[in-house]
Amino acid sequence: MAWIYLIIAAIFEVGWPLGFKLSGLHPERFGLYITLAIVSMALSGLFLYWAQKSIPVSTAYIIWTGIGAIGTFLIGISCFGDSASLLRMFFALLILIGIVGLELCTK
Repeated sequence: MAWIYLIIAAIFEVGWPLGFKLSGLHPERFGLYITLAIVSMALSGLFLYWAQKSIPVSTAYIIWTGIGAIGTFLIGISCFGDSASLLRMFFALLILIGIVGLELCTK
């Protein structure tokens, strides 16, 4: 169950930068998107807390931030026109490889 909590925490980790971005793009809905960001932060932290009861803190934190970073990167490309250059994709892949590698080394 802890791994499910960790994945949920990482998904909510993507929600707060998304809320910040949307609040800047749509000032008429600023309150709504900032609320989305705040709720995402709180839920991300709560699920991370639950996950860390069974998963070592170093492993949980690396996976949480890594999935959050990669998820935000992909949303930026697909929804906001962020650059999808080969170099950016390569370095995002390195983050993903690092996450998997660190997890494999802890077994």
